[in-house]
Amino acid sequence: MAEQGDISGQKRGYVGTWPPRSAAPASGFAPSRRAFWPPLIETLRRWVRAEAGAGRLLPWVPIAFGTGIAFYFAADHEPVLTVAAAAAIVLCAVALLLRRTKFLPIAVMIAAVAAGFAVAAWKTQRIAHGVLARPMFSVSLTGFVETRDIRERTDRFVLRVVTMDSARGTTRLERVRLSVKKGTAPAVGSFVELKARLLPPMTPLRPGSYDFGRDMFFAGIGASGFVMGGIKATAPPESGGFRLRYSAFMQGLRDAIDARIATVLEGDKRAIATALLTGRRDAISQPVNDAMFVSGLGHVLSISGYHMAVVAGVVFFAVRALLALFPQLTVGYAIKKWSAAAALGAAAFYLLLSGAEVATQRSFFMTAVVLIAVMVDRRAITFRTLAVAALIVLTIAPEALVHPSFQMSFAATLGLVALVQIGMPQMFATPDHSGTARVALWGGREITMLLLASLVAGLATTPYAAFHFHRVTPYGVLANLAAMPVVSAIVMPAGLLGLVAMPFGFDGFFWAIMGLGIDWMIWVTQWVAALPGAVGRVPAFGVGPLIAASFGIILLGLLRTPLRWSGAALVLVAAIWAARVPQPDILISADGRNVGVRGQDGRLQLMHAAKGSRDAFLLKEWLSADADPRAASDASLTAGVSCDDSGCIMQAGGGAFIAQSLKPEALADDCERAVLIVTARPVPAGCAASVIDADRLRRQGAMALRRSAQGFVVDAAKPKGIDRPWSPAAADDSDRDTALLAPRIVPPRTVDATPAEADLQADE
Repeated sequence: MAEQGDISGQKRGYVGTWPPRSAAPASGFAPSRRAFWPPLIETLRRWVRAEAGAGRLLPWVPIAFGTGIAFYFAADHEPVLTVAAAAAIVLCAVALLLRRTKFLPIAVMIAAVAAGFAVAAWKTQRIAHGVLARPMFSVSLTGFVETRDIRERTDRFVLRVVTMDSARGTTRLERVRLSVKKGTAPAVGSFVELKARLLPPMTPLRPGSYDFGRDMFFAGIGASGFVMGGIKATAPPESGGFRLRYSAFMQGLRDAIDARIATVLEGDKRAIATALLTGRRDAISQPVNDAMFVSGLGHVLSISGYHMAVVAGVVFFAVRALLALFPQLTVGYAIKKWSAAAALGAAAFYLLLSGAEVATQRSFFMTAVVLIAVMVDRRAITFRTLAVAALIVLTIAPEALVHPSFQMSFAATLGLVALVQIGMPQMFATPDHSGTARVALWGGREITMLLLASLVAGLATTPYAAFHFHRVTPYGVLANLAAMPVVSAIVMPAGLLGLVAMPFGFDGFFWAIMGLGIDWMIWVTQWVAALPGAVGRVPAFGVGPLIAASFGIILLGLLRTPLRWSGAALVLVAAIWAARVPQPDILISADGRNVGVRGQDGRLQLMHAAKGSRDAFLLKEWLSADADPRAASDASLTAGVSCDDSGCIMQAGGGAFIAQSLKPEALADDCERAVLIVTARPVPAGCAASVIDADRLRRQGAMALRRSAQGFVVDAAKPKGIDRPWSPAAADDSDRDTALLAPRIVPPRTVDATPAEADLQADE
């Protein structure tokens, strides 16, 4: 406290005051702006210098590399590969020349962006193949069976086409994916003859939804469809090659494992056990599959970092414990490195056995870098390890960047690495006599870390689950705490021991133990999924909030100074942005047979006049994107919709009528009463309504419309000008396709908008 008194050579007053009287402004006691900004700017500079210190650049390189890949996929048409490659080479050379200057970080980031763009363009050109544009009926095909999936209701296989004969169409396809009756799929490696109906790859079900056609393109598949009639196995005209023999061998191994599991387990227990060991998860029943994802345990079904870590960890510790039984080896040799090498071999085998999907590749590369670090006496779990794994995956498969598996996997891993490197040292850096140390003796540390790991991984993957699947898992931490210790300690080790014991005929006991753990996991998922509010539905939002949230997560994970909290602010901005995205008033499927209209109650209602045209998969996606809990079969979806053989009509939320016209005689009436018509028929001249016709839908795919003062704002799945190898532009791309449908001009007279009595019949 300041005291009053005399000070030699000074006037009587207060000592110890701040700011000094000479520095205090005449208007008050607050410091001047000049006194505030310089320290703040200097603090920010100090933080930036700390973030740009030695060894801090590498984790940002894969981020820049991935940004270049994102730019590639955002392009309207296919870039010129030679130009992209030349630009990347030049920029990499410039970065090399600037390696001793302060401009090196900027030069490296720009070069990485250019390199990612060029690598993605090169991958597309390298795998370029034909893509079916129109449906083809009764196509005669011969070819080799490359893969086979056993699903809940049907089977599916990929055929490498050798010959293709059709009365119409000249598109040459390299691979097609065909569905058959359950239990009739041919063996992998066989050469077959068949007839099939082929369909173009599925386009996005609504603007902004996932592009399944892009996935099929990068998998080398140009069409999908189903077999018509029988499948005849014949002698191949040529050898299928080493890759086919390898695929047949691995598929035979997976089938053998599944057959052995089936001798002990059945139903969902068998399907989950097979999924955990071989990656084949399509046979899981829909209720259990839904419960897994609602509860937040869906990641268990996709072989990723967790599974690879368990496999490598079990093998590492088992081999090390076995070698430690021999004192001579313990003293004279580095058994830790030997154990790491054995674990690396086991992880590689698990990668091949599980089908080497993108998530599994990422997990293997991450695990491999960690084990190699152990073998060369380097620190294992670091951001550099994650960066190297990301670069490897994106270089091999740049298309993985836009896949939810990659996004969620790396976001979760980034959060966990940050927890290990930042959170753990701060949490447990306490004296041995502290309360934290006493709790740790009773397993509190392990429980705390499991809780934090589940929480961090769940929070990191939330934006991607909300964007791709339109849901979050409020009780995900609870489900993971209850189920994952059992999966880690019982299910996965028992499965690995079953694989080891299978050649000797003693595997049945281990499958039974595995089944007990799976029983517990299924019970937990169903219990959590049944809790109030367990299904956290999120309306669809655009890619902008997802990018903002991703950058915020990166800042939170990679930065060390208080600048990291800018990432939290960015995540908050992304959440607010996503919540404020308006939902469409009208949705139209790519074939025009299903039209969703937002009714008076604010919910989507369905118009589908054509019999048998209700698409359950499409409706499930539409309702999910609208955060609507109704099922695709719910009768309320057609409430307020009047249909007959000529079409459907419905009054939208604003009071205007929307029509779906199937026959010419319905168009005259619809043109007079409706503001929007969806039809495949020619529209009469002078029709006052806005029209979405079949030609426009064929060119632009599914559409979402929003009412505005100027008319309907149209958002198409494939806007005009988009021409990519997996989504080629139509040959007759029309200049009439605009992003705005002009409003209907209503004549200055009263129009009776009441539907005819026949139109009020309930849609069956």
